[in-house]
Amino acid sequence: MLLKQALQCFTPDFGLETAQGKLEGLLDADIVAQSFLDADVATQRERRLPLEAVLWMVIGMGLYRQDAVKQIAHQMNLVGAGKKPIVAPSAVVQARQRLGVESVKNAFKLMSQKVFKDNIFHDWRGLSLLAVDGVVWRTPDTSLNREALSSCKNQFGSTSYPQVRMVCLMELTSHLMLDSHFDGVNTNEMILAEALIPSVPDNSLTLFDKGFYSLNLLYQWIGAGQNKHWLMPVKSNVKYEVVQKLGRNDQLVILRTTPQSRKKNEALPEQIQARLITYQKNGKEFRVLTSLLNSKEYPAAEVLELYQHRWQIELGYREIKQYQLKSEYTLRSLKPDMIAQELWGILLGYNLVRQCMIVAAEHAGVEPNRLSFVDCALTFKHFILQLSPNYDEDIWEREFLRTLWVMSHYQIARTKKRSYPRVVRPKPSKYPTKKS
Repeated sequence: MLLKQALQCFTPDFGLETAQGKLEGLLDADIVAQSFLDADVATQRERRLPLEAVLWMVIGMGLYRQDAVKQIAHQMNLVGAGKKPIVAPSAVVQARQRLGVESVKNAFKLMSQKVFKDNIFHDWRGLSLLAVDGVVWRTPDTSLNREALSSCKNQFGSTSYPQVRMVCLMELTSHLMLDSHFDGVNTNEMILAEALIPSVPDNSLTLFDKGFYSLNLLYQWIGAGQNKHWLMPVKSNVKYEVVQKLGRNDQLVILRTTPQSRKKNEALPEQIQARLITYQKNGKEFRVLTSLLNSKEYPAAEVLELYQHRWQIELGYREIKQYQLKSEYTLRSLKPDMIAQELWGILLGYNLVRQCMIVAAEHAGVEPNRLSFVDCALTFKHFILQLSPNYDEDIWEREFLRTLWVMSHYQIARTKKRSYPRVVRPKPSKYPTKKS
């Protein structure tokens, strides 16, 4: 897709006299309207903060983490024309409640589906590369959050802030978030991962961490469409029966399900066939399990090499938490529904940056994950703040093209044989160190 063609998709007709009208060019106006319609919320443009502006304010909460919400509405010029630019904190709260959670959630899902459908990403042997992993968010310690979300506990009771456990589905070559599901911290990650199955595209390979080993989950994953494969490492205590040897350290195996799992899912068979590949590293034996049963079409060496890319989703979480949110790990909102709205806004803001990076990377002839997220996000945020009600459409298009052109130059040099050893941080001591 050329930049001009992409820009035509990004810039529909602008209706408002404020910069918020031009911001609609980044998030398709049809997607916004459909998300409001599905959430059954009415668009009232005569307000100081119409719903379109409130949606962008929620997105801005995830982009400008260290700014007050009322200041974000002023900086992004979201207040309607002819109105006072400063909004009261109570008006911000009422506007967010009027917007609700489902509208932001719908906007995220519709936008991510459209971007994935409209772009061509690098694949492996005809399969899109995806990853699933979990992350935990900390929320303010209020009674409502603690009751709805819970917190980690031990024999002495609650030991932490109320927390949210989230599981995301990511496209690895672009770091685009395709879907997400979250609940209280005590919710099992396998349950959250099952909610992602409808969003998995056909002809894809999803990389899991070994903590997601559940035959019920894996069986549902491959049965929900065409060529929806999975790959994960397995623990040493997993029991299996060898059916056929496909090559050296490569064999077909049978995994038997438990009566408890079949009771939860009556469609689950008594046994599942999979492919087990073993390899040696630093004198230790490791094993990976996959649904890619054809050893000729999917060679074992390439499958083993492929799993190293699962780390990309960890880098995506780092981009959100450390770079986008400036390491402000505690969310803003004081109520569970507003926590959910804030999280969807954070993911939507992240995808907007990634959407621009996809277009910029295509112009530069590189993969989107070879561009610096830190620099591109900073450029994107500066572009949004510099929008003016006096800019006409031609000036706005020129500035947007310039922003994409700048992003295309933030390329990361590829480092060969780079390792990420797992280490433990030293515990800080409350006593000063004695000087010699």
